[in-house]
Amino acid sequence: MERRAISIAQACTSVGVSRRTIYNWMSAGKVQYVRTAGGAVRIFEDSLWRRQDAGGTDVAAAGTMAAPDVS
Repeated sequence: MERRAISIAQACTSVGVSRRTIYNWMSAGKVQYVRTAGGAVRIFEDSLWRRQDAGGTDVAAAGTMAAPDVS
């Protein structure tokens, strides 16, 4: 089975996050990626997945963080 690799811009659109977030996920090992012979980065699409939170809102699963409790 061949894995589909997408550009960082496509990954951002796919999960609704910024480029910086994708780079952070790469650094943290939360997404899998490959560099092309020309040096471009491609994200493996199957390492970006989405889930729905309890309210039915799509949430990017890689790197999802809860807001800190300030009470």
